[in-house]
Amino acid sequence: MMKSLKRNICSLIVFFLLILLDQYTKHLAILHLKGQPSFVLLDGILEFSYLENTGAAFSSFSGKQTFLIVLTILVIAVLAWRYFTLPANGRFLWIRICLLFILSGAVGNLIDRLSRRYVVDFIYFVLINFPKFNVADIFITVGVAVLAVLMLFYYNEEECGTLISVDSLLRK
Repeated sequence: MMKSLKRNICSLIVFFLLILLDQYTKHLAILHLKGQPSFVLLDGILEFSYLENTGAAFSSFSGKQTFLIVLTILVIAVLAWRYFTLPANGRFLWIRICLLFILSGAVGNLIDRLSRRYVVDFIYFVLINFPKFNVADIFITVGVAVLAVLMLFYYNEEECGTLISVDSLLRK
């Protein structure tokens, strides 16, 4: 019981710190990049450039804020539920960490959608002409990528089934 409480408190602290990091970097982007030319970090490779994204990834669903807000809230609810219903043993620690990153990124972008009606994006890889993104997007991408690697190479078939099974969610 005490170990579980301690783990959940640590998780909440990490969760809020990641959200604060995302929001702080977006605040800096608004202060220093909005209305300014791009800030070049590595010429022809990486720059900071302000963008107000009213869509989702790659500006998909542009202008569909209500849909994106509802979808994000549903995804956050499902992932949070999965986080708290995972088996308590240490074997699933990496899954919990991935979910914390994904949840923090989702909440960080949701805060933007609710407070500004757009998401602040500012990191731009010029070299590959990749769409602009932000720190929350990095959290989501890293969380999903590591989760995929874990599911493919670390967890066995039975454990993967437990993680994604609706039946296992309902039995908790």
